[in-house]
Amino acid sequence: QVQLVESGGGLVQAGGSLRLSCAASGRAFSNYAMGWFRQAPGKEREFVAGISWSGGRTDYADSVKGRFTISRDNAKNTVYLQMNTLKPEDTAVYSCAARRASYSGTYREDYDYRGQGTQVTVSS
Repeated sequence: QVQLVESGGGLVQAGGSLRLSCAASGRAFSNYAMGWFRQAPGKEREFVAGISWSGGRTDYADSVKGRFTISRDNAKNTVYLQMNTLKPEDTAVYSCAARRASYSGTYREDYDYRGQGTQVTVSS
């Protein structure tokens, strides 16, 4: 069993930055690929970024490439999402997810555990 708790969300102006954290409890965090998803009001949850168990491979949605960076610290059981040059359309609840596999997936069904999420609001 893996429990995930996100933090770092908040209100920021367009063009600003935020760093989200996802702390995992449980065993063998390094055995899990991790992902970030987001869901805006009235929209379906969408993949944002993923990272392999070792951190050696990352994947991004086209909408965030070049602006967001996913990373992980296996010694701290934590995965991060650095978000730069934020836009109003990035406003959503962001949640992290864990997958019992080496590599991340882009579908929510690929993952075994998910956190409750943290709100990110970008004002124009």
